[in-house]
Amino acid sequence: MFTKVLIANRGEIALRVQRTCRRLGIATLAVHSDVDAGQPFATEADEAVCIGPGPVAQSYLRGDEILRVALERGASAIHPGYGLLSENAAFADCVEASGLVFIGPRSETIRQMGSKVAAREIARGAGLRLVPGSPALESVEQGALEAERIGFPLLVKASAGGGGIGMTRVKKPKKLEQALREAMDKGERFFGDSTVFLEKLIESPHHVEVQLLGDGSGKVLHLGDRECSLQRRHQKLLEEAPGPFLSSAQRQDLCERAVSLAQSINYRGAGTVEFVADRDGNFYFLEMNTRLQVEHTVSEAIYGIDLVEWQLRIAAGEELSLEQHDLIPQGHALEFRICAEDPSRKFAPSPGRLERWCPPAEGPGLRLDSGVTQGSEVSPYYDSLLAKLIVHGADRAQAIARAREALELFDVVGINTTIGFHRQVLEQPEFLAGNYSTDLSKEMLRL
Repeated sequence: MFTKVLIANRGEIALRVQRTCRRLGIATLAVHSDVDAGQPFATEADEAVCIGPGPVAQSYLRGDEILRVALERGASAIHPGYGLLSENAAFADCVEASGLVFIGPRSETIRQMGSKVAAREIARGAGLRLVPGSPALESVEQGALEAERIGFPLLVKASAGGGGIGMTRVKKPKKLEQALREAMDKGERFFGDSTVFLEKLIESPHHVEVQLLGDGSGKVLHLGDRECSLQRRHQKLLEEAPGPFLSSAQRQDLCERAVSLAQSINYRGAGTVEFVADRDGNFYFLEMNTRLQVEHTVSEAIYGIDLVEWQLRIAAGEELSLEQHDLIPQGHALEFRICAEDPSRKFAPSPGRLERWCPPAEGPGLRLDSGVTQGSEVSPYYDSLLAKLIVHGADRAQAIARAREALELFDVVGINTTIGFHRQVLEQPEFLAGNYSTDLSKEMLRL
């Protein structure tokens, strides 16, 4: 096992990785911007080094500087968390070339699945159903021809995109050219790749994903499914496991297909295969995320497994000692993303000082992964996620009851957050019935 791990991330995920490293006796090395110098993830690490000013391009995306710090301070591996450099194949290459270990998939895998066009073809070869779509587009004119073939409404997507960046709904032909040019521009600016493609728009879909672990030797296990349909701007706000929408047969089928895909690329580490379902219950491959997901906590809750620990063990060369029959889910779990956003203003960011931060106390069935504390400054430079509230119950009804109580106790002053919005979600008939789509948040805000 590693003696020291550099965590190339910030906020709640950096603290979450630190927690597992500490339990395993691994020293932690944090890197931070000057803006984040006083944040808990920096102050609670065994060591912390400032790598630049606030903007991520000058700090957390500086792979060269992060690698220099890792080598100078004697780290043996780098954990990228999620976002930032976690799916940057070039960074993974540099880490491995330096003699350190990248705690994640092989760089080749990151490249394969990081391109949505390439990932679609790999998924097709593994037997997964695809949303009708186009190949990579070389021009706006080609896009117009493909759109006519696929039919409207459709989605324009940046091939290297993520988090909804470079993705636009197009309902009418006259909007297509602008959407294509904008997606190409965002793909180039955010991901260094202007490649785009088209997909048929699945209206009012369910968004479901399967958690995987692979050890790189061909062995892949699944940790069930998660429902992730409550979103804003194609980004998730609430997740639960297992998904209430799925039948047992659908769940088994999706999990087997996800495992088949991961086996076809000899997957190593933690990863997630995402699907969308139409109104008739037909499931289609969406993408594969070659990293830990924000919502991994609900899978941990119902399976009793520390996914970060297994990331570390696999990266250190261990094979999976678990078998699929050992993985038996218990109960139901929900995760609420507590974000510095104002839902009444289309979830606009709400930076500022946390004058009061009083979350409910952790205990049986209640976990809080937080990146802030009272007095923390919430910077406009970074993602708005402050914390994740995770509740676990014997069944979905008990988990919802515990969530209501916990959210009522959660007291924050100084900035706007999504806490009030989550309280409203738990009163919506569609949510309580377990049959809600990605349209629910939009419908709520129109009330």
